[in-house]
Amino acid sequence: MTFCEKLVALRTGAHLTQLQAAKGAGMSYRAYQNYEYGLREPKMTALVALADFYGISLDELVCRERPE
Repeated sequence: MTFCEKLVALRTGAHLTQLQAAKGAGMSYRAYQNYEYGLREPKMTALVALADFYGISLDELVCRERPE
């Protein structure tokens, strides 16, 4: 799963619109859209805000799996 797909899955799983998710994470609607559509990559501050909003780790947000 890509970062964009993960954002969509988290948002739709929480039954939120893009606008609601953007406001909840403290960013603009357009910025959130750009992240979901893969048009831009978020900076660290945006990643932290998104992870906090969805209550997950940064690793989980960016679909990073650590080798065993």
